[in-house]
Amino acid sequence: MTISSVISAQETQDTVAVDYIPEISLDTRFGFNQCLTDKSGRFYSDGVYLNIDGIISPHFSYSSNVKFLTPESFGEEYSGIDAINWLLLTYEIGDFSISAGKDGIFVGSFEYEIYDLDAYFDMSSLFYNYFDCWQWGVSAAWSPAENQSIKIQVANSPLSYEDNHFAYSLAWRGGWDWYESYWSANMWQYDTDRFVKSLNFGNMFYFGDFSLMLDYMTRSRELNTLFTEDFTLLAEPSYGGIEWCRIFGKVGFERASDFIDYEFVGDNLYYGLGAEFFPLKENKDIRIHAAWTHNTGYSGCHQLNIGLTWKMNLTKALKLK
Repeated sequence: MTISSVISAQETQDTVAVDYIPEISLDTRFGFNQCLTDKSGRFYSDGVYLNIDGIISPHFSYSSNVKFLTPESFGEEYSGIDAINWLLLTYEIGDFSISAGKDGIFVGSFEYEIYDLDAYFDMSSLFYNYFDCWQWGVSAAWSPAENQSIKIQVANSPLSYEDNHFAYSLAWRGGWDWYESYWSANMWQYDTDRFVKSLNFGNMFYFGDFSLMLDYMTRSRELNTLFTEDFTLLAEPSYGGIEWCRIFGKVGFERASDFIDYEFVGDNLYYGLGAEFFPLKENKDIRIHAAWTHNTGYSGCHQLNIGLTWKMNLTKALKLK
């Protein structure tokens, strides 16, 4: 198919009615965390997340996620721009799309893709918890076949605030009935002509009502230490055969180095078990969770976490649709 034929086909589609009313929602999570090791406990909140997604024209769409009243927002170095997780404008034509704005650095990992309010801190890797993933930049994607996409990205480096320090990403996503892939090759600049190199292999397997996340991520300043300097290996099985419940576990091992701003440097084994409950029959906008977690490195604490997550669909509440 030629470019002119693609444009002609898209112009024909432009006559189709477009719903310009955005989808607006608020997400929040509240809970209680108890360290079983030293008997300390505390109520907590993850703040409020505002989501706005919509269409400007048949080819232009936008998506944003902004957080308020999060624990880090009360820090001295926190600025208003830090409240933006992502803010994207996307132009799509045929099998191609171009996006500009703030987005997550493309890293081939399904753990890395988990939404903030769906992750449990001590059951997540240090890389997930501390990597500064949200950066301003541009990206492009091409879908050569159904459920297949190749993506490239250039963005500000997550390892440096200096000018002319960038991050480069090449990623591939694929989907079949029994398997999904998300792989990437990355370079993150930390000094003049100096880069951290990263290879990431995210895999998701499906067996009926069971799923298995299997990720391997490796990072290094030198190619000869690419598989030994800084890496994460994890597995997360999950069972979703019960309509009102999801049961999951997780185990991971990682080696953390000092070129990423971790709170711990060294080897860390982390694991846990959890369950999520959905009391509403019509949707999963309310979720109750309970999780037990432990790690051998940065906290060494056995923790019990219970909490409540809910989504408020403002578009529906205001009867805009």
